[in-house]
Amino acid sequence: MATTRATSPRVRRRPTRAGVVLDPEMIIDAALRLIEAPGGNALTVRRLGVELGADPSAIYRYFRNVDALLIGVSDRLLGETLAGFAPGPSWADSLRALAVGIYRTMLRHPRLALLGAVRFTAGPNELRAAETGIGLLIGAGFAGSDAVRHYRDLIEAVWALAAIDASEMTPEQERAEAEALAGAYATLSASEYPNLACVRDDLPAMSEPAFPGVLDKLVEALELSRAAADGSAPGHKRG
Repeated sequence: MATTRATSPRVRRRPTRAGVVLDPEMIIDAALRLIEAPGGNALTVRRLGVELGADPSAIYRYFRNVDALLIGVSDRLLGETLAGFAPGPSWADSLRALAVGIYRTMLRHPRLALLGAVRFTAGPNELRAAETGIGLLIGAGFAGSDAVRHYRDLIEAVWALAAIDASEMTPEQERAEAEALAGAYATLSASEYPNLACVRDDLPAMSEPAFPGVLDKLVEALELSRAAADGSAPGHKRG
């Protein structure tokens, strides 16, 4: 499923017939504006040309198709996360902060959250994120293969949770869902659903976001794994 942005350093920047000098970053900026415009995703090559004041065919000099452009947009969002991130002295806290940054970025760009969850960009920002995350795990003492696997598990869980929490529902859908759940919980048959009935008052928590609870569990599991390997408690060095 991996793909990459189809840009080439050999593309010469030259004015369009309208006098606009295009470049990949300008095109990505315009694509983001169209995607996030009120009223739904309005991204098409024709609309992009209008937004840029350029012939739509000029877009293909920088991106081979709309899919490649979307991958470029997704990689840009990872760059937005990394711009505000700096690893600290604790590998676990740093890994958690990186994951939280990705999650928050996706909530700011909900219409792109699913794209980020299911596609690899193979772009510079995705590679930087992997370099950072895997580097933190290697620095913590995990073997290379384990560092790769743990980073994959953590980051895919974060992307998936972000995609779920960023899904857009209308106010009517939200109200209907809340009412349906409340009605179902209130009328649970203790004989048919004995376990649910005994936690009836706690069931509303089922509709709360699983983030950051899942993230905390994953990072804590990694800390315990390292502590077990070192023969020490999490957060403590062997004396």
